[in-house]
Amino acid sequence: MVYPWRMCRNIKPLFNFTPPATDDDIRAAALQFVRKIAGTRKPSKQNTDAFDVAVEEIYQSSKRMLDGLVATTPPRDRVRFEALKRLRYKKAADAG
Repeated sequence: MVYPWRMCRNIKPLFNFTPPATDDDIRAAALQFVRKIAGTRKPSKQNTDAFDVAVEEIYQSSKRMLDGLVATTPPRDRVRFEALKRLRYKKAADAG
């Protein structure tokens, strides 16, 4: 299956990094995903339960996936990866 659309900028890659992603990292990505598809940062009182269930289900599914993936390359350094990403964003902002 091909996925031609772009990923939300706020969801960071979690697989094959040193140090590995924590449960908090995975939960934060699940929350960002739910916020994106719901179109809101905070649900109304009527939608809180559905929102929270969605975050938990996506967290659990993501955790299972990450636990099951097998790396075929050495782990990337998360600190270096984030620094390079910030540098690319700064260059793009300076150019635009």
